[in-house]
Amino acid sequence: MLRLCRARAILRKSDGGYIMSIRKRTWTTRAGEAREAWVVDYTDQDGGRHLKTFDKKKEADAWAAATKLEVIRRVHTPISASITVAKAAEEWLESRRLKGREPATLAQYRTHVEYHIAPMLGTIKLAHLTVATIADFQARLLREGRSWALTRKIMTSLSGILGRARINGRIAHNPAREFLAEERQGDKKSDDRQRPKLRVGEDIPTVDEVRSILEHAGKWRPLLMTAALTGMRASELRGLTWDNVDFGESVIHVVQRADCYRTIGDPKSRAGNRTIPLTPKLALGLKEWKLACPKGEANLCFPNRDGGVEWHRALADGLTDAQVAAKIVVDGKAKYSGLHCLRHFFASWCINRKVDGGLELPAKVVSERLGHSSIAITLNTYGHLFPRGDDSAALAEGEAALLS
Repeated sequence: MLRLCRARAILRKSDGGYIMSIRKRTWTTRAGEAREAWVVDYTDQDGGRHLKTFDKKKEADAWAAATKLEVIRRVHTPISASITVAKAAEEWLESRRLKGREPATLAQYRTHVEYHIAPMLGTIKLAHLTVATIADFQARLLREGRSWALTRKIMTSLSGILGRARINGRIAHNPAREFLAEERQGDKKSDDRQRPKLRVGEDIPTVDEVRSILEHAGKWRPLLMTAALTGMRASELRGLTWDNVDFGESVIHVVQRADCYRTIGDPKSRAGNRTIPLTPKLALGLKEWKLACPKGEANLCFPNRDGGVEWHRALADGLTDAQVAAKIVVDGKAKYSGLHCLRHFFASWCINRKVDGGLELPAKVVSERLGHSSIAITLNTYGHLFPRGDDSAALAEGEAALLS
């Protein structure tokens, strides 16, 4: 008997806790009906004792097996100690705030939580979440009319919430991360096929269209010219100061940007902090504009009339007005929406062959000029625009040398 007790003690110590028993419980209701249930009686990794009841033995067995592994790994969270998804979401939002996320980013996260995650999952305890629960949540988002792009962002936020909860010891694992990993593997090829390619003349203005836009840009010409010849993001243009336009070295230093609340902050990513060549005609145009530019404490290149940070909507309206004046319209409306089309133009201009009026730059250089966080983003977005020469002759020469 002593040996048996010691063996049990050793097992318990090495497992960090183990399932004590799965037993059947029977009783009779006040109405005289016979009832039964299966009870899992176990200790967790901290020695706490817990009971969980199931209607069927196979459910109890399955749960017990999974829970024992969690206890052995010391990551088990008893349901009695588990918090709700809503509570975990608040903890995650606060952690993002403390890490210095921008107000616009925090506002987007809170929208995901308040309008999508909390209404559907908020009252569910973390310990009850499964991969199937996460799959059902995504399906419901799509069924109720959320776009695929918005759904993916919401799912990413949910994964962040559960990831933070796991770090805090609130949950044993992150079922959202597991679900997204599985889905990415299955959908990667499909996504690549379905992702529309940017097309010149449809998504990217042509050279003639950009020339015409600049001719009809009026007061917006310096801004739109800078956008087209540097590929800077709208937020970077709004945050650009004259201190970072080096006419002597003929470069523009991108070191900050303005968010949608007109707050100045760091670039979008570490790669966003970069230096872009300043072409001669653009330099001349900016020198002329500097004399007429509204002055302010921030010394911005493209401020509002008071010298402060301009609203993003104003820049987009400037591009719209220039297109309408240049008659670059479709069904009476400006053909291209948003200043990002000029960023696309800059990318295509860098990529195009010199004989076609482009710069024919390597993909790595294009990625650096655009401030992409990785060259993969550049290739995924613009890879189809890179020149593809006819290499038949080179292949024939190589074959001859190989098989001679």
